[in-house]
Amino acid sequence: MTGKHSRGMHRSPRRRLIDWVSVILIAVAVSFTVRTYALQAFFIPSGSMQPTLMVGDRILVDKLFFSAASVKRGAIVVFHHPPADLSCGEAGQDLVKRVIATQGQQIWSVNGRIFIDGRPITEPYLPANDALGPAIVRQTIPRGEVFLMGDNRTNSCDSRFWGPIPTSLIVGKVVAIWWHNSHPFLHLF
Repeated sequence: MTGKHSRGMHRSPRRRLIDWVSVILIAVAVSFTVRTYALQAFFIPSGSMQPTLMVGDRILVDKLFFSAASVKRGAIVVFHHPPADLSCGEAGQDLVKRVIATQGQQIWSVNGRIFIDGRPITEPYLPANDALGPAIVRQTIPRGEVFLMGDNRTNSCDSRFWGPIPTSLIVGKVVAIWWHNSHPFLHLF
């Protein structure tokens, strides 16, 4: 062998170390960029989103193509712990809930049924005859805010306790479950 091929095969240990360190640094940079700006994995620590998300599930959250301003009712989102919550959880912890009402909509509940702008809503993702838990006081969602609830209504600390949250607290939209019941699993939302 001559030329380039023979030189490449006889690299010094120092050069090989530099090559490996470069590869590792590039991999870390790409991973950091993807996690910060594109997709992030989260672990579900509580049962507040059952039956949709179970304790121990791992989800992927879209941060790159998600705009908090365009969030729609029914979307499942991850958000920063609301500052108004003084009793439901640990400050600094990210939470996951479903968007029930968006800015400008009026929401309330009567006899366990949720109404938005005077019409009862349908929630096919909930089990039949699911109890609402604490009632929702009639209110209009302020501009730039959303009303969030867990799917496990009787066991969820959500906007019924701390009110609507600013969309600026939303990290991203849940796009997939990738781990369920201690096994790899794929369910897209």
